[in-house]
Amino acid sequence: MNRTYRIAVLPGDGVGQEVTPQAVRALEAIGKRTGLTFAFTEAPIGASAYEALGHSLPPDTVELCLASDAIMCGSVGGAVLDALPREKRGGLLDLRQRLGLAVNVRPAVSWEPLHAASPLRPELLRGVDILFIRELAAGLYFGPGGHEVRDGVEVAWDTMLYTVPQVEHVVRAAFALARGRRQRLTSIDKANVLRSSKLWRSVVDRVARDFRDVAVEHLIVDNASLQLILAPSRFDVVVSENTFGDILSDELGALSGSLGMLPSASLAPRGPGLFEPVHGSAPDIAGKDVANPLGSILSAAMLLEYGLGLPEPARRIESAVARVLATGWRTADLRAAGGTVVGTRRMGELVVEAIVAG
Repeated sequence: MNRTYRIAVLPGDGVGQEVTPQAVRALEAIGKRTGLTFAFTEAPIGASAYEALGHSLPPDTVELCLASDAIMCGSVGGAVLDALPREKRGGLLDLRQRLGLAVNVRPAVSWEPLHAASPLRPELLRGVDILFIRELAAGLYFGPGGHEVRDGVEVAWDTMLYTVPQVEHVVRAAFALARGRRQRLTSIDKANVLRSSKLWRSVVDRVARDFRDVAVEHLIVDNASLQLILAPSRFDVVVSENTFGDILSDELGALSGSLGMLPSASLAPRGPGLFEPVHGSAPDIAGKDVANPLGSILSAAMLLEYGLGLPEPARRIESAVARVLATGWRTADLRAAGGTVVGTRRMGELVVEAIVAG
């Protein structure tokens, strides 16, 4: 008897509500092609949830996620959330903590048909295949902080707080992934200044003793930012704390042709993973059928591989995306690469057609 995989679908805000359905369509096409069965249940999160229910992370959404095998998520964010106090606008950040989604996996590959869409020279892009691992549930975004007036002066502060178990969890995941790839790991920190980074580096060195087949290097974050652009092909697996990872992994959009090409997976030791494109809610283009759905569709491939343990169907989605790009189809953000520009829905249809054609 075939298993039915339960997928929670959280379209979120802005263009998330346009690209997420295309990822669902890709999964449905994979189901028809391979015999896999999916049951999709939608729930609100983010600004749309707050506007409808007064909470950016409704309890029913959390319960649905906990009862699911994997979570397909869109972009979250908007002006209505930005205007709220921190404790009321958590949404996705709160969901990450509730589900223990501490390991964020962000692949960035250089798609040859999109080289002209990158600001980098083609010779720098050849062979680029980076897996960026970001700690996702601690650090500056979750440490103690405050905002008050002291002696008539307004002050605000945040704390980058890490424990050894928090660092070790994500670092071990990064080493394990590096062992299965090209056996190279780059750890990014600011150990020349930050105490938390000194702790981070010491944990990396200690865990490295259990992975002697993996070559390790440490880079200070400012140098890492430069090297990701000057020599991106030197990197295999990269690991960093939350804030540095948030910033640097967006830089990878320059390597893939657009931020709209970047997928991600957020994983927990137990329970469902969450899969979402890296790009934001982009309210300026929301509702115009111009957003790139490929980051979301590639996130669906990661859902299959990392969330459900189905790498072969994941390769089918990735191959379909590659064939669509090679044929010359583009969304507006990829216009510089040449070819025929289509909208969000049509790009999703093209990928589905490629999946069906095999």
